[in-house]
Amino acid sequence: MNRFFVTGTNTEVGKTWISRALLLAAKARGLRTVAIKPIAAGCERTPAGLRNEDALHLQEAMTEDLLYQQINPIALEPPIAPHIAAERVGLDLSVDYLALRCSETLREPHDFALIEGAGGWRVPLNRRQTLADLAVALQFPAIMVVGMELGCINHALLTAEAIRRDGLRLAGWVANSPAEAMPCLEENIVSLRDRLGVPLLGQVPFLPDHTPESAADKLDLDVLLRSGATSRR
Repeated sequence: MNRFFVTGTNTEVGKTWISRALLLAAKARGLRTVAIKPIAAGCERTPAGLRNEDALHLQEAMTEDLLYQQINPIALEPPIAPHIAAERVGLDLSVDYLALRCSETLREPHDFALIEGAGGWRVPLNRRQTLADLAVALQFPAIMVVGMELGCINHALLTAEAIRRDGLRLAGWVANSPAEAMPCLEENIVSLRDRLGVPLLGQVPFLPDHTPESAADKLDLDVLLRSGATSRR
């Protein structure tokens, strides 16, 4: 089974957008897919309970029919950093709990799974632990979504360095343009490709009428499937 942890160079760089595209690309190859958003802040109150837009998008894109709670076990209403939102509602977050919930969901039959983080690599969960500790606990290779905007080279190189220092493999990265194209876009992509030393899975441009399906067409999922980045945990 192919399992990956999707992280980003910052918040609002398109992690969910790229995760949806990867799920659709896997579906097109006949793979059974699941995705998990372990923790999400900024959820909305609905008759069914708190719901997160990103988690709902993942639920729509995956092939397997899972309960919302299996996809997003920790849903927080305040649109702020997850550890602060949890403190405000009196909730103690821990890596052990999130890893357990992820493992429970991953017992569902699947061939391809994504765990989507929140914000960047070092987003705190509590005073000692971060979401990076969850990725380490799961031991899944990482996919890094780079928001192609001013400062992205520094952010991407620091994130890649942190992933490797934590003992995980960076399986690949995606150049995603969350807004209008930045100046010298191609030069920045070349600079990152030369320095990161891992496969560029695809370049997704900014288009007002973009769909997840069109983004999926720009991603090379076969690079991931050929890389041997599998997990049997």
